[in-house]
Amino acid sequence: MNRNGNGRDGRNNRRGHDNGPRRNERIRVPEIRCIGPRGEQLGVIATKEALEIARLHGLDLLEIAPTAQPPVCRIVDYGKYLYEESKKQKQQKQAATKMKEVKLRPRIDDHDLFVKVRLAEMFLFNGNKVKVTLMFRWRELEHPEYGFEAVQKLVDAVAHVGTLDNQPKLMGRSITAMLSPVPQNRRKLIHNAAPVDDEDLADADDGEEA
Repeated sequence: MNRNGNGRDGRNNRRGHDNGPRRNERIRVPEIRCIGPRGEQLGVIATKEALEIARLHGLDLLEIAPTAQPPVCRIVDYGKYLYEESKKQKQQKQAATKMKEVKLRPRIDDHDLFVKVRLAEMFLFNGNKVKVTLMFRWRELEHPEYGFEAVQKLVDAVAHVGTLDNQPKLMGRSITAMLSPVPQNRRKLIHNAAPVDDEDLADADDGEEA
């Protein structure tokens, strides 16, 4: 501890108002249950002793269970801890399944269908469920087979990244089908050159007439 009463490098008072878990001199209880730098259980020891052990290893004492009796702390590299937590949150965010929609017309031409295929492929590659919606105008309902054919073409084109939850169904003036992404380790891109974030795809299907 330096003469200003800060931690091992004087950073703790400057960061005393952050929203993260308490660490080093911010932990003011007299004793804690301590986990060592290699994950070993050090038992219930004085907080002062735990701080000395952390300093000897060039690490930080981090409170991980403040409501326990006594609080549980771990000796860690705080910078590495923040990195791992950030990576974990990012993975959890990516794992959260979202619903996306791709809209078709019954007599869609090959070029426009390919645009929709690429969009659906990327949504599925990113881990989203995809709702395929094909809308008929009234006269187009005389030949629903064209609509089913268009939907099936898209479904077949993205079979490497998505599987049908249900067979396409005609309800009122629309055909709908739901696709779920295959497991992440099986996903690959065929119709797109490189991955694209969902945010950059948000407006890609705008303007499709329903």
